Amino acid sequence: MGKVLIAGGGIGGLSTALACSRAGGQVSLFERAAEFSEVGAGIQLGPNAVRVLYGMGLKDDMARVVAFPDRLQVRNALSGGVLGTLRLGSAAVRRYGAPYVTIHRADLHTLLLAQLRQRDEVQLNVNSQVMGLTQSDAGVSLKLADEGQAQGQLLIAADGAWSALRQQLWADGVPQPTGHLAYRAMVLQSDLPATLRSQQVTAWLGPKLHVVQYPVRGGTWLNVVAIVHGQAQGDMSHWDHSANAQDLQRAMAVTCAPLSDLIGAIGHWRLWPLSIRPPMTGAHQHAKGRVALLGDAAHPMVPYLAQGAAMAIEDAATLAKVLAGAGVFSKGSVGTDANSQIPALLQDYAAQRWQRNAQVQARAIRNGEIFHATGLQRVGRDLALRLLGEALLDQPWLYSGGPA
Repeated sequence: MGKVLIAGGGIGGLSTALACSRAGGQVSLFERAAEFSEVGAGIQLGPNAVRVLYGMGLKDDMARVVAFPDRLQVRNALSGGVLGTLRLGSAAVRRYGAPYVTIHRADLHTLLLAQLRQRDEVQLNVNSQVMGLTQSDAGVSLKLADEGQAQGQLLIAADGAWSALRQQLWADGVPQPTGHLAYRAMVLQSDLPATLRSQQVTAWLGPKLHVVQYPVRGGTWLNVVAIVHGQAQGDMSHWDHSANAQDLQRAMAVTCAPLSDLIGAIGHWRLWPLSIRPPMTGAHQHAKGRVALLGDAAHPMVPYLAQGAAMAIEDAATLAKVLAGAGVFSKGSVGTDANSQIPALLQDYAAQRWQRNAQVQARAIRNGEIFHATGLQRVGRDLALRLLGEALLDQPWLYSGGPA
């Protein structure tokens, strides 16, 4: 039975461990931190990602922690006027077979981890930083920071946008700053004035800025992310910097009262300098030999399509399906043709994933340009949203796609 090594214990790594173990694989996952945890705030999960997670057996667990917004609303950040609305809730279920949900990133991480801890075929290792790898015709060997080693038939590098394993194998540089800064915050809805509370997704679009807000943790908390133009100082590979609320309030001074009041009601923010790579150009950027890149290690993206976590989850499901379908996880497969086919199978995974990931990366970049439009482009954007509304906001190519 083929053994899968996974570097990285974030949402992508845990999703891969769960997908592969459910398909019959033996999994060893290595996380460099002293404990499994997830920083950050909320994420949106479209029906494409929710279908995959439901298929991993998480439907009932998710229902206890997610919020189910009934619509996505786009508003003008300066005037406050509604530009367009997309029905979610039951409408999304009818269209795509699954809901659109919002969830705290740590809650999703906790659900995945709980599932994995119940599976005997999964070995979870903390304080286990992967320092390097070697691969041969027989398998992959990892060198760990404590001078230990691990052996397996293949390695999944899910070690994030600043992946050290990518640098060892691809040596293609690091993500570059976009010139956009993301301020993130979460606040108890009960701590907000009633007029600022919300159970829907709202995107506020303004010149060279936008803000997105949505409920998480069953709707008891509100997640808010504000994007402005600027450059951050310091180590770009670490996003969780303390932020000065007054800096953001100054940047939002031009916005309408409902938005500026919301920003002013939140006293603590974390700062995330956005850095990305260009959209993928081929399957060669997803796999090499017995190593496959997954999630942000392969395709970091700006959050303007709300699909970063979703693409990692889709990657995980596709990878497990490819490996299981070829018999890699079958008993007695080690040393047989299934093992020798692993490099070709990872190329199959890469071929199935790279174009969709590249499309999402490119569309997210384009959305950032549209969200932050100025002058006549902004006027045209607002007019188009008022006229076409849901037809522009819905994404059938995205929400109906992904792993079958």
